[in-house]
Amino acid sequence: MKDINSQENQESLSNDMQHTLDRRDFFRKSAALSATALAGTSIFAGTKALADDPAIINDVPWGIKFGDPVTKNRYGMPSEYEHNNIRRNTKLLSSGNWYASIAMCPIHESEGIITPNGLFFSRAHGGVAHVDPNEFRLMIHGLVEKPLVLTLDQLKRYPSVSRIHFIECPANGGPEWRGPQFNSIQFAKGMMSCAQWTGVYIKTILEDLGLKPEAQWMLAEGSDNSEMGRTVPIDKVLDDAMIVWGQNGEALRPEQGYPVRLLLPGWEGNMCVKWLKRLEFSSEPFYCKEETAKYTALKPSGKAVQHFYANEVNSVITSPCPEKPWTDLKVGDLVEIEGLAWSGYGTITGVDITFDGCKNWTPAKLKGLVLPKAWTRFSFMYRYEGKPLVIGSRAMDDAGRMQPTIAQEVAYMGVESVYHRNSIATWEVTANGEVNNVQIRS
Repeated sequence: MKDINSQENQESLSNDMQHTLDRRDFFRKSAALSATALAGTSIFAGTKALADDPAIINDVPWGIKFGDPVTKNRYGMPSEYEHNNIRRNTKLLSSGNWYASIAMCPIHESEGIITPNGLFFSRAHGGVAHVDPNEFRLMIHGLVEKPLVLTLDQLKRYPSVSRIHFIECPANGGPEWRGPQFNSIQFAKGMMSCAQWTGVYIKTILEDLGLKPEAQWMLAEGSDNSEMGRTVPIDKVLDDAMIVWGQNGEALRPEQGYPVRLLLPGWEGNMCVKWLKRLEFSSEPFYCKEETAKYTALKPSGKAVQHFYANEVNSVITSPCPEKPWTDLKVGDLVEIEGLAWSGYGTITGVDITFDGCKNWTPAKLKGLVLPKAWTRFSFMYRYEGKPLVIGSRAMDDAGRMQPTIAQEVAYMGVESVYHRNSIATWEVTANGEVNNVQIRS
């Protein structure tokens, strides 16, 4: 047993106390210098550096003990403090049938343009299928010279590519159509996500099999209990349609169609068939009842739009939003307004921001990667004034399309369909910084 009164231990205690005093003195001096320096900066000009902040001066609890072994979790998990960053669902979007439902992506928590696999939005028609990869087979037949059946290993022998693309449900924002339903960006706009996909272009496989000239359509069919089928025109198939098995550097998750799914970059998410089992090529379309009825929009003219295919140019401000208000800001604070823009027709070329409900517009800055048929992040630095605002964004793409107002969209499409609603979304920012979902219809 050590003698705490021994000269050796007295010197050790004295050194520890001196270390603490030196530490406090250092941070007091640093705080004084920081306060002087901050006075000339923009973002933290009103911030006070606390010389005696316990979180700085004292040893932090996690810094004086061993952490978890590096192999505690064989698959890494988020920090326990990020427990709110999760997918959510609601009976309003599923009628209580959780087998044919959707899990909404928390896009307001997204960083950059890649959605983690555990947060990627998920839609199912008969629950999540769990496919044994050893029993997986993909049949390719119809108007091809060499029809065949592939195992997963055989499919992966084709040369692979990796591409970043978003997937969006055509009903994203649809529940909001006749008026705000959710004071939440996650429920209003969370039927979309963006990822890096790895797989093979279907055109690469067809170069091997030989596509007959009369082939004009492809039927993609899933192996889950709904056996969902979608019809794809051959032009899209020969452009950028993919069969993918990888997502963000790992195998697809079951809810994303493991072991393989169809990916049609920029097109309706419902067409990107999961748990893929069959591709059939034909000279005639294979329309199923759901395609011809559910995904048809009646226009005011009495004519119906049967095929939307590509998701229109769109955008939304993700910060601030109802989940991320400005209630902690003080007048004079500089804050970054951020959001996401996307287009199924190509690449985002610009985004404007309004502060007065679509009366006036100011250009925002595109930041990070700007890729075709992928999320694009935009940003604007704003000096908070503590006054009411109605903020929103409108995006433009290289196909020459601009996001419409609600009034413009109603004039063209009417109000009968919840699909492909890409009009400008707006948030009300109150004088105390609260954020609410509102609609500007003028």
